[in-house]
Amino acid sequence: MIIKLFSRGLFLIFLLGTLQSTDAQLFKKKKKKNTEKATPKPKKGDIQPYGKVITKDAVTDEGLFKVHHIESKHFYEIPDSLFNREMLMVSRISKTATGIGFGGGKINTQVLRWEKKPKRVLLRVVSYGNVAADSLPIHEAVVNSNFEPVLFAFDIKAINEKDSLNPATVIEINPLFTKDVNAIGMPQFYRTRYKVSRLDSERSFIENIKSYPLNIEARHVKTYSAKSPPSNQSLGSISIEINNSMILLPKEQMKRRYFDKRVGWFARGQVDYGLDAQESKRVTYLDRWRLEVKDQDIEKFKNGELVEPKKQIVYYVDRATPKKWLPYIKQGIEDWQVAFEAAGFKNAIVAKEPPTPEEDPEWSPEDVRYSVVRYLASPIPNANGPHVSDPRSGEILESDINWYHNVMSLLRNWFFVQTAAINPEAQSTEFKDEIMGRLIRFVSSHEVGHTLGLPHNMGSSVAYPVDSLRSKSFTQKFGTAPSIMDYARFNYVAQPGDEGVALMPDIGVYDKYSINWGYRPILNKSAEDEKTTLNSWVLKHANDPMYRFGHQQIGDIHDPSSQTEDLGDNAIKASEYGIENLKRIVPKLMEWTTEDGEDYDNLETMYGQVVSQFRRYMGHVANNIGGVYEYHKTADQEGAVYTHVPKEHQKNCLMFLHNQLFETPEWMLDNEIFNKVQYSGSVERIRALQERSLNTILHLGKMARMIENETLNGNEAYKLVDMMSDLRRGVWSETRSGKKIDTYRRNLQKAHIDRLHYLITAENQKKLPDFGGFRKSTVVNTSQSDIRSVARAELNSLKRDIRNGLSRSTDTMSRYHLQDALERINMILDPK
Repeated sequence: MIIKLFSRGLFLIFLLGTLQSTDAQLFKKKKKKNTEKATPKPKKGDIQPYGKVITKDAVTDEGLFKVHHIESKHFYEIPDSLFNREMLMVSRISKTATGIGFGGGKINTQVLRWEKKPKRVLLRVVSYGNVAADSLPIHEAVVNSNFEPVLFAFDIKAINEKDSLNPATVIEINPLFTKDVNAIGMPQFYRTRYKVSRLDSERSFIENIKSYPLNIEARHVKTYSAKSPPSNQSLGSISIEINNSMILLPKEQMKRRYFDKRVGWFARGQVDYGLDAQESKRVTYLDRWRLEVKDQDIEKFKNGELVEPKKQIVYYVDRATPKKWLPYIKQGIEDWQVAFEAAGFKNAIVAKEPPTPEEDPEWSPEDVRYSVVRYLASPIPNANGPHVSDPRSGEILESDINWYHNVMSLLRNWFFVQTAAINPEAQSTEFKDEIMGRLIRFVSSHEVGHTLGLPHNMGSSVAYPVDSLRSKSFTQKFGTAPSIMDYARFNYVAQPGDEGVALMPDIGVYDKYSINWGYRPILNKSAEDEKTTLNSWVLKHANDPMYRFGHQQIGDIHDPSSQTEDLGDNAIKASEYGIENLKRIVPKLMEWTTEDGEDYDNLETMYGQVVSQFRRYMGHVANNIGGVYEYHKTADQEGAVYTHVPKEHQKNCLMFLHNQLFETPEWMLDNEIFNKVQYSGSVERIRALQERSLNTILHLGKMARMIENETLNGNEAYKLVDMMSDLRRGVWSETRSGKKIDTYRRNLQKAHIDRLHYLITAENQKKLPDFGGFRKSTVVNTSQSDIRSVARAELNSLKRDIRNGLSRSTDTMSRYHLQDALERINMILDPK
């Protein structure tokens, strides 16, 4: 019985175990089957559901792209319709470390294109340097030769498919701005100068990103480890804030207008391989606003009636602008209306005040739809007018004029030193509001001119005879120059008694002409076909100096008729008038710049302005020696483009420098001023003035041009040997007269020896970058040039003169100086 029960128990246990085993197997099979149906766990880097990435914690900014902020992460949600659309990225340094300079300057501009791949988004750089029409066979070759580099690659984080017709792709943008991407980071020349080694990611971050309807603005702080930072040396690093503006370019490009160097204009260019030419050809076209005639007004325009453009040029004046200056800045903007009327448009440019935060809380000067005059609380004495344009067509998209508060100190200083001799309103260091307002209006107009596409026209002021600047009727009609884009600041030529003369330029004859040339619509013609009409407009005024454009120059000034800060057609005569006015100002400086209870800072500043103005006059004259005039022409015009400054004028310029500068300018030496503002420096100030002009005359490029002039034109040229002899006889005149040589003259004479030594040892002068035509450098092979031979001959002639001078000199210090000069020359000629 027990056995039976036991056996039965074993059977039950066995049966139960079998059942349990079968159930387990069935469960396992079921589990396995369910596992096969389940969604696999997403891997790192896979595209996530939209809600997993853009969570309820996201702060979203609507605009060109949606920009999402989740804690420290930033996401772009790019509509698929904007992939492959071209966008312009403008990078600027918005805030800098002390010592680097002021912010706002562009560091890079490039066209970008977002491209979508299955799991990635690429940001590609588009080049318009080389082009060909896509209808031409050569187009494929151009495309293959201009493969678009990838600036950055992003993983796709999510897809927003709520709008089935236009889904959007989400990427995290942080790496673009927090990593060291050269194209949007610190420029290479800063990296080299300050010995930057790497980006410090721990101290680099995104400040903010804002999205607007046509642009996205990203500000990010970058900190770089540097061995030679410009400030805060103990930190061993540099921090800067960079602003990147990404702007959607228009779908329909504006019709270009091709550039002509006879009319000044900001321009851009590209090599077009599709032209019917036997070589690749560079085409250049203007930067200008899109001003078009409304369809309903075309007949009126054709009949010569003024019409309003489809879209006005509108400038908003910053809310931060002091109210008392607001009307003057606005007037400076709208002064250009008269120029656009010459082009057929009325009310083409207007100034407005921005809406208040209550009226439009979304309004922002960062929005590319708005051009703004920004008022900046900065000690920088400046204003500038940059613009952003479409590199494909030259269309100006927006412009922001930076107006620094301290530009008023610059205006005060110029107006004082250039007009106080004849203008009671300038005989103080604190001007009436209406006077300062008029000066602000002048600068406002000038800067707006830049934003319209006009560069400086430094050849404008030479159109006026110097004595015409003393005429009330002439200057009231024409101002001080035909163009407000010249640096013809204020009328320093006018003398006491010249009542009612204008003191500054207005929108002038040239300004109206250039705006008409660049903006007047030429209907029903292609950009190429317009050229004939544009050329005819230039030829109509080809021989009239009022319509001449003269390029701004930096470095060696080769064309003395296109200089900054000058007035009139004769630098000698204009400078003589200017010096007479400075001689009237100096004795009055104490009276006009000081008040009881105040120190002498204003006196020191204004005396410095006198010295600076005098230095300008010397430069205006000195640059005529070895000068070459440049008047651009085309093959259908008669006459030379380049002509040397006449011989007699060059000789007269050297004589002027002897009389006004190399003979000690005693009128500048006012001990009543010196003992109030300095414990030393008067001797050094004159020495530096004299040496500067001496070195300008004895510049390698000028001397080489004099040699070439003689080679080409013989006795019609002012020969280098004659100039050097005239210079030596003037600088060392005491060696013939036996007169005492004063301290200032001794310094000048030593500087002359030093410069001759430099000419004997100077390295070859190579061709320098022209910076878009701003710099023209003359190549000089000094070891094989006659310059070295002439300099050596001058030193030998000078030895003879000094020996003769020693026999005549009775003053002890003069004799010491001449003996020392002989030793210096001997050491130069025979270093051993």
